[in-house]
Amino acid sequence: MTPVPATRRPKRIALLGAESTGKTQLARQLAVALRAPDRSTAMVPEVLREWCAREGRTPMAHEQPAIAQEQARRVLALDTVEIIIADTTPLMTALYSHLLFGDESLYDFALAHQRMYDVTLVTGLDLPWQADGLQRDGPHVREPVDAMLRAALSRSGVTWQVIYGHGAARLEKAMNAIYSIANRDLSTLENGQKTLKSGAWSWPCDKCSDPDCEHRLLTGLLSP
Repeated sequence: MTPVPATRRPKRIALLGAESTGKTQLARQLAVALRAPDRSTAMVPEVLREWCAREGRTPMAHEQPAIAQEQARRVLALDTVEIIIADTTPLMTALYSHLLFGDESLYDFALAHQRMYDVTLVTGLDLPWQADGLQRDGPHVREPVDAMLRAALSRSGVTWQVIYGHGAARLEKAMNAIYSIANRDLSTLENGQKTLKSGAWSWPCDKCSDPDCEHRLLTGLLSP
């Protein structure tokens, strides 16, 4: 694994969404699709899932802050990879604290942390709901959580994109969204040349004049 140079921080991709919307599967697929010989990736799993498996129950209100803080800590602790894919962030903990316990105290911390991500993807509600142990409350919770999530992101000023589709199509849409955001981070100089903003993404096709470059690169990443 090639360490990230000291002058650069990892690029962070957040996957958010209501329960049973394919966040974990998509995070795993992105970690594989974005990996390259000269580009390392890491996936940060959901802390709540580990917590429930260990404790055999769902957390109470006073236990929510520690879960949110640990989720953030694991992402920020990674500094030797180029791309981090987070299977949820503290914002989802804040949303469920609000929904289940009427506690809105985690929003400030969660939204401040969310602004540290370069890409925020929201998984849509087009996948069928599936039971998954202690973590899931039922299909009736998905729409309220989805609405709360979109409202919170809109208030925060965070740029985000909803991802729909099944199987490989969902991954392809996520990859297209990432490339779109990467290219949007390019600023134009007076001479018409493109230059990367400080901390922006850098992809091989950024410097290519071939309009099919991004398509071919994406196809290569998605192929077996």
